[in-house]
Amino acid sequence: MKSKFIYLFLTFLAVIILQSCSNDSPVMHTNITGYSSELVVVISKESWGSSTGKLIRETLAQPQLGLPQDEPIFDLVDVPHAAFKKIFKSTRNIIQTNISSNVENEGISFTDDVWAYPQATVQIQAKTAEKFEEIFKENGDDILTYFIAAEKERQTMNYNKFYEKAVYNVLNKDFGVTMKVPPGFIITEQKEDLIWFKYETPEISQGIVLYTFPYVSDSTFTVNYLLNIRDEVLKANIPGPTEGSYMSTEKRFQQIFNVHEHNGNYTSEMRGLWRVENDFMGGPYISIAELDATNQRVVVAFGYVYAPSKDKRNLLRQVEAMIYSLKMNDQAKNDKINSQVKMGN
Repeated sequence: MKSKFIYLFLTFLAVIILQSCSNDSPVMHTNITGYSSELVVVISKESWGSSTGKLIRETLAQPQLGLPQDEPIFDLVDVPHAAFKKIFKSTRNIIQTNISSNVENEGISFTDDVWAYPQATVQIQAKTAEKFEEIFKENGDDILTYFIAAEKERQTMNYNKFYEKAVYNVLNKDFGVTMKVPPGFIITEQKEDLIWFKYETPEISQGIVLYTFPYVSDSTFTVNYLLNIRDEVLKANIPGPTEGSYMSTEKRFQQIFNVHEHNGNYTSEMRGLWRVENDFMGGPYISIAELDATNQRVVVAFGYVYAPSKDKRNLLRQVEAMIYSLKMNDQAKNDKINSQVKMGN
């Protein structure tokens, strides 16, 4: 009886393995491959070299805003249809094009985890190049948003698994918030309403300055108000490498500013460049200012990158994922206040 059970079990196991390996079908839970911010475009050489390919490149490989030098939003890799085999199917970001008179249903679709996990794919079908370009132009912003969000979500998933508990615990205990940053981040400065933690190697530095201040009016969430407070905080707490030097915001370039919700809380995001006064250091930053309604305060997470002579796009996206992991300990109370405010409006 025992030998019969073992035989049946092994037969069942063999069937599962054969099914998963047949017809070049994806194996469930196959991990994604490729580099961060890499995007495969499955397209014919003819289309890639035409106005169709130019449109794709101008949209997806346009310069990333808020960096000191030009870097594309995505690194594009064009792959002909015949070459789109298993080695490419596990890539993290994929756009599949199908431009043919045989296409029956023209349009666009967004599909997660087709061949790997966590994967983002877009499929665009059109009878003609002109129709393809029309579809792409109408959905260009959505395509960008979809892939950028996928990149951020992957970083967040990694930090949820492995994060620096020393930083997490201090934020939780002393500041009433949590944030997940990778192992290796160390606390450099801590005061009642400010904490500075960073990760450094001989070649790069990634840092986050988290500080709070009282919420007094709606004018708090304006560029000038937030900049003035930030520069006061940085001058008083983030010294540069030489005597009399300190971190500040680079004002020669306009700040990129928008307002949205994060975890249901009113939040502003700002991007731009930082510099060290009386020295020559600088780099890109991203900052969010989030309303903690329960405690009538604003919580600011200012994340920066210093990486001279190196590309900074991916380093900044890592910091972005970190600061967006910010959560208020009193979020349940905030949710009640936020819902009452929305009902009142």
